[in-house]
Amino acid sequence: MEKKQKSIHDILPHDLIHTIFLRVPAKHLVRLRCVSKLWYSLIFDPHFAELHFQYSPAATNAFIFPINYTESYWALFIDDNDTSRIKVVYPPFKNKNLVCDFKVLGSCRGYVLLHGNLNFLVVWNPLTGSNKRLSYSHIVSRRKHKGVSLPKKFHLYGFGYDVSQDDYLVVLAWQDKDDHYHFDCFSLRTNSWINLDAALPKSSGLMEWQPHGLLLNGAIHWLPLSLKAYRDAILIFDLKERTFSMISAPEQPVMSECSYSRLALLGGCLALYYHNKYYLNNDSYCWNTHIWVMKEYKVHSSWTLYQIPCENFQPLCLSSNGDIIGTASIFSRKVGTFIYNVRGDLLEHIKKLPCQFPFRETVTVYTESLLPLPTDIKDKDNRPSESERCQTRKEN
Repeated sequence: MEKKQKSIHDILPHDLIHTIFLRVPAKHLVRLRCVSKLWYSLIFDPHFAELHFQYSPAATNAFIFPINYTESYWALFIDDNDTSRIKVVYPPFKNKNLVCDFKVLGSCRGYVLLHGNLNFLVVWNPLTGSNKRLSYSHIVSRRKHKGVSLPKKFHLYGFGYDVSQDDYLVVLAWQDKDDHYHFDCFSLRTNSWINLDAALPKSSGLMEWQPHGLLLNGAIHWLPLSLKAYRDAILIFDLKERTFSMISAPEQPVMSECSYSRLALLGGCLALYYHNKYYLNNDSYCWNTHIWVMKEYKVHSSWTLYQIPCENFQPLCLSSNGDIIGTASIFSRKVGTFIYNVRGDLLEHIKKLPCQFPFRETVTVYTESLLPLPTDIKDKDNRPSESERCQTRKEN
């Protein structure tokens, strides 16, 4: 009588498989979900997905941006070994013509926020395909500026996560026909809009701020259109407390001739960068990029300066050894990725990119995750069958 061949589940205990999976990148786990029902249930367990996102050493960052005049997006993955991988991802639109009109507004825990010229937003996980369409039709009839596109459609917007409620939130500040400002928040857990007008700061000059908000430490941050004063220069909205506060920027950007100031997230720290003009002599001058990193959150004395010898450097992320990886165009409009290392050198990071970065456009960085949306957990009965979920597209 032939012996029955043992399966991997007979050899490895469930707890050990769980531990091994925590060390596997999310992109591979999406494939492994089709091996067995046990693996499928483990990989898509919300508790496991949270553990993997928080503690996995195999976290993968990607830069996402639209492919010109097409119905898809590039997702570009770059590692510390001067290598890259490109993947084409397709947003969840039945009407493919809509994709060209949509912009990526931000990211949070593996999800990106999309918005176009229509009256809805989309929260979408490029890895798992999980998505949610958010209509703001209740604002349309009352909004003052109807015919304008982003970023002027909303004075402020942001995308974040309230850990106390396990809830993803989208916030919008807008102006009505009577010139009154409103601040609304969409909760994906309750699937409803919440009016937060009472939270608006007393000096609500919302048109003076850059509309795109940056998520950090459970709060969304906005920078002024121009840094005229460094004190209380950065506006913060706490997603848990539903309150506004302010922190000060470094003094030097206000005193120097800077332009194009922006916020970024580098190694889990808030960063402010801008193009800096400095004079070689009375008749000539040059430009470089100043990056200020707040090493300790809300501690003003922890702002640390990095000077990049390039006029239009846009920081994207930090490498594992603390080098700054970003995009820049040098002597031409061709955009490449460069690394500013700890010795103060600006080196070309990847000489031959598999795709072309958009010129002078914000590139959104997101971390791949298996995390579900609250509505995904509630609507398990409406999910596709396991066989349908396993028909994943092959990576390019």
